[in-house]
Amino acid sequence: MPSADKHYITRAGWLRAAVLGANDGLISTASLIVGVAASGAGRAAILTAACAGWAAGAMAMAAGEYVSVSSQADSEAADLERERRALEKFPEIETTELTAIYERRGLAPGLARQVAEQLMATDALSAHARDELGLGERGGANALLAAFASAVSFSTGAALPTLIAFLVPLAATVAAVPAASLVFLAALGALSAWLGGAPPLEPTLRVAFWGAAAMAVTATIGALIGTAV
Repeated sequence: MPSADKHYITRAGWLRAAVLGANDGLISTASLIVGVAASGAGRAAILTAACAGWAAGAMAMAAGEYVSVSSQADSEAADLERERRALEKFPEIETTELTAIYERRGLAPGLARQVAEQLMATDALSAHARDELGLGERGGANALLAAFASAVSFSTGAALPTLIAFLVPLAATVAAVPAASLVFLAALGALSAWLGGAPPLEPTLRVAFWGAAAMAVTATIGALIGTAV
């Protein structure tokens, strides 16, 4: 008996956050290192800038994710409260709204009304949250967990170019950090595609291209500033 199709949509939330955090940490830190190195700065200045960018970026990612998830949770809670009040005051109107939703999805009017009434009798708020408001049954993400995960993924990405800058000779920093970072970015793109069940080529090229563009811009700016100063 053939097995059921395997779907990856349940990974979308955490996969997006993890890839975004690691990608940001890698690109921003590598770009910062390349920009400072291109200006002619010494190893101490390069590593100081890398560590400062690492810490600032991780905290910014954590704060941004916490605020974003918390704001979404507040908005969803407010919508649910408004829906709860509407169900208490106008149950017939809410049943008609749910019926219309099912009709637009292709059910016959009589069947749509029957489905709406049965769902309303079982758990009216859940039915409207899912089908009218579009809120999932799994509940919202945990804000603290999302903030922690973003900080960790950013730090993981930032650690890689920082380690390269620490290990290679100073004169090779401008070449070695971008080269190693592009390899890391390509691997990250391929990994994210694999975890999401998508073909790897396009995500890999996309991540590598934008990483190369960011490092090229900061290298150019760093070289110009170094020459001017």
